[in-house]
Amino acid sequence: MAAEHEEHSFKTIGTAFSRFIGDDDSQDFGSECALKIESSLLIDLRCLKIGEVIGEGSYSIVYEGLYDYQPVAVKIIQPSRTSAISTKNKERFLREVALLSIVNHENVVQFIGAATEPTLMIITELMRGGSLQKYLWSIRPETPELKLSLSLALDLSRVMAYLHSNGVIHRDIKPSNLLLTEDKQRIKLADFGLAREEISGEMTTEAGTYRWMAPELFSIDPLPVGGRKCYDHKADVYSFSIILWELMTNKTPFKGRNNIMVAYAAAKNIRPSLEGIPEDIARLLQSCWAEDPKIRPEFTQVIDSLRNILQTCCLQESSVPVMADTEEEVEGASDTSCSER
Repeated sequence: MAAEHEEHSFKTIGTAFSRFIGDDDSQDFGSECALKIESSLLIDLRCLKIGEVIGEGSYSIVYEGLYDYQPVAVKIIQPSRTSAISTKNKERFLREVALLSIVNHENVVQFIGAATEPTLMIITELMRGGSLQKYLWSIRPETPELKLSLSLALDLSRVMAYLHSNGVIHRDIKPSNLLLTEDKQRIKLADFGLAREEISGEMTTEAGTYRWMAPELFSIDPLPVGGRKCYDHKADVYSFSIILWELMTNKTPFKGRNNIMVAYAAAKNIRPSLEGIPEDIARLLQSCWAEDPKIRPEFTQVIDSLRNILQTCCLQESSVPVMADTEEEVEGASDTSCSER
């Protein structure tokens, strides 16, 4: 009975989007996209079923789905009527499909395929643990256990090092774009709609979400006619630092400030409080959110720092005396390891 109910909670794509099928959209952007997306990346719509909404943003709505009877996440670009989607969001869709189809890293959500009819869709693996943002909200005012926070930060720094080594800037690292495995122990990066190939001198478009955006992306001071603010991959390092701070504190960065106030604070080198954060982590935060992008570390250096901090954390735990009644229990306790995953 449960299996039958679960099956009935999913709709075919034709049923879910019946109000759009048959419109004059069929010859609109769908055909144009099909020319730009390799046929091997397009899914068989007959194998797709749509379930409940599991996430929503200004750019897209994400549904739980089934593809070939396997659980998936189905990202529907908004609005659902293809002809109403802005050119900017159509380009974002094409860019995300192109990047997801070529990245190959264990900490990036697995790309399954895309569709351009009856609406623009991206299908990826389903991450049962939800977003890091929802997880942090769910445990407030508590903070994640320190080793878990460091391990999740290490996951993120690894995938960012991979992307940067391949000339890709994500530009929108934030907790809602970081998805957790079902056991909440691993993290994967999602939403490559704003990601770009890094080209020296050409990264000038303001992109991202204000609380996590690097100060060099803001234009709070008047620029000369024709002037542009440039940035590089170090903008992602700044965004990472804000997420690491959130993992340590489980607080909202720049809480109580609107976007303009956040931009002003970041541009004026105002950063979240380091009160209560371990000294070695505080040093890492300060280096990653430095005002001058040039002195921020590369993610390969961040990885080394996190490994050292995690090792120190584990050594400190292992040095705590273990109360045991028998010699066997003491031996068993000494076998417990805290190695990097």
